[in-house]
Amino acid sequence: MYIILGVLFIIILFLIFLYNRLIKLNMRVKNAYAGIDNQLKRRADLIPNLVEVTKGYAKYESETLERLVLARTSTIEQQARQSEEISKSLKKLLALSEAYPDLKASEVFSNLQVELTGTEDKIAYARQFYNDCVQHFNTAIQTFPNNIMASILKYEEKPYFQINDDDRKNVDIKL
Repeated sequence: MYIILGVLFIIILFLIFLYNRLIKLNMRVKNAYAGIDNQLKRRADLIPNLVEVTKGYAKYESETLERLVLARTSTIEQQARQSEEISKSLKKLLALSEAYPDLKASEVFSNLQVELTGTEDKIAYARQFYNDCVQHFNTAIQTFPNNIMASILKYEEKPYFQINDDDRKNVDIKL
């Protein structure tokens, strides 16, 4: 009788451990995604300032400027696509400083450029961290015995933060 109770107790502890582990991994993925969202929001807050400083120097680049002020999207796939488009537009915008020496010499523009460069680096780190968390979570829900608990919890694989092949090409900057 005590042996059966002991075995049941161990099984229950093991199930609690599996459950808690999967919950923690799921929460870590959500936290990592929030980190990406936070950095994208930071970039979205900085871009209008950079656009305003640049407008006087680059009136003909209005399409690039307008692209930078796009509304944010909600799904990981949409955010990945939009993020890459904004990154390309930022590269074009920052390249304008070469064509406009007064703009390049502007302290406000320089500070904004440094902030945006730092933010782009933080976004890249946040993407990598998110993808690492997703890989860990996806591996956990596919391995035995976690896969049993994952199916009970109805956990499915999380998508990676990816860009499409067209976005992997170098940006062609034409001034």
